[in-house]
Amino acid sequence: MRVDRFLSNLPQFNRQQVRLLLIEKRIQVDGQIICDPRHEIRAFSHIEFDGQVLQAGKPARYFMLHKPPGCVSATQDPEHPTVLDLLDEPDKHELHIAGRLDFNTSGLMLITNDGHWSRRLTQPQTKLPKVYYVETEQPITAAYVTKFNEGVYFAYEDLTTLPAELELLGPRSARLSIVEGRYHQVKRMFGFFDNKVVGLHRESIGALVLDSQLAPGQYRALSPPEILLF
Repeated sequence: MRVDRFLSNLPQFNRQQVRLLLIEKRIQVDGQIICDPRHEIRAFSHIEFDGQVLQAGKPARYFMLHKPPGCVSATQDPEHPTVLDLLDEPDKHELHIAGRLDFNTSGLMLITNDGHWSRRLTQPQTKLPKVYYVETEQPITAAYVTKFNEGVYFAYEDLTTLPAELELLGPRSARLSIVEGRYHQVKRMFGFFDNKVVGLHRESIGALVLDSQLAPGQYRALSPPEILLF
């Protein structure tokens, strides 16, 4: 929300007063004097008027989780454990998942209470590469590399996937980098060759790599430089 709109919504100010307060440099956001009425604020912003707190803000929280198989990428589920069940954090009901993984897929998940940050991370136009380690039932050949780079047609959505990079690691293992997150996308891409995915693990999102010190089910807070990657 724009700072002028936030201030105008408060009962003690009207629009004309808001304009003057900004011109007179009497508004601070996160310790910085704000004069631009278009300045964007969030639920985490600390806002003051002449030293009086108008919005205390709450701390933004960001976590990296090593999701184990057999865990639902949801905040609630009546039958299965969820990723939030793995967190020992106060007010974890305020957290949400920034990008999902299938029930039996393991690997890097990001959890936060910052909706602005998670939207930047997950919106399609961002095209963040997501890298997966894949194991399959049948051998993977060079034909997969060519096809995935061309794009695979999904009839249900009537679309062709964006070019993806496939690195062959062994007869039945590979590393796949995609910039989309369509429903069961990796499994469906290999399904083009009638090859079943038997193991799927997300190693990284953009420049953020899953911490090798985290065992399945463990998590940690992101560092400030890691948060700024998105």
